[in-house]
Amino acid sequence: MKIRDLLNSPKVTVSCELFPPKKGSELQNALDIVHRIAENGVDYMSVTYGAAGSAVGKSLAIASEIEKCGVPALAHLTCVGAREEKIEEILDQMKANQIENVLALRGDLPQGMDAMPASDFAHASDLVAKIRKYGDFCIGGATYPEGHPEARSLDEDLEYTKRKVEAGCDFLVTQMFFDNEMFYNFMYRLLAKGIRVPVVAGIMPITNAKQVEKIFTLSGTPIPSKLRAMVERFADHPEALKQAGMAYAIGQIMDLIANGFNHIHIYTMNKPGVIGGIRSSLSEVIKL
Repeated sequence: MKIRDLLNSPKVTVSCELFPPKKGSELQNALDIVHRIAENGVDYMSVTYGAAGSAVGKSLAIASEIEKCGVPALAHLTCVGAREEKIEEILDQMKANQIENVLALRGDLPQGMDAMPASDFAHASDLVAKIRKYGDFCIGGATYPEGHPEARSLDEDLEYTKRKVEAGCDFLVTQMFFDNEMFYNFMYRLLAKGIRVPVVAGIMPITNAKQVEKIFTLSGTPIPSKLRAMVERFADHPEALKQAGMAYAIGQIMDLIANGFNHIHIYTMNKPGVIGGIRSSLSEVIKL
């Protein structure tokens, strides 16, 4: 199933993101996690790709397993270090495994490298255009409610987002955010730019104190004072912090759905209990 068909329907959708293991020996555990999450009834699962495609084989194996569970897989694909021939090879493998949804990203600089490696695709919009021409894929793109960390301004970042949509993006998935009012303002700015594809809101439940600084360091996403206070209050009580973090995320999701934003993507950090807990708490809301 193409994800754009889900997102163009009025139903509430809840999806989640998985990442491949660093070691090949841990792949079976990752596949087991796929089955455990599928049992929770998610609408689709996305699978990250690794810096410069470093985990492409494991990513495709996980995406293929997701499809075997009867759940649409959204396979990430990045520009960094990508050559056109290799991209075509990966897209062919996706076709062979009935994977028809792709999230096209620029990608991150691999650790230890000071400059982007050579690539046939300078921007995510170039990769989107290639995928659109190459096959009948449903294509998603990333968007950043607070602007990409490397963008000089939010307006500049929105111009790049618009290029992706014009190149053929069917929908957008946001970077995680913790302030819904900021997200609503961002949505107005998207509309003002003429961007009208479905937008999926990215939510990350904070389940341990170390996540907070890591999130800010890697993505630049600011942490609201009320969330930071919650983390500081329960930092020495892991189970209490997990419960509080889940409650905060569920509150965000309830507010989003109440305001007409029906598509939610959960950054679960490969924890089936996170997506299971959220879906359980929203069981009646999701039916609407």
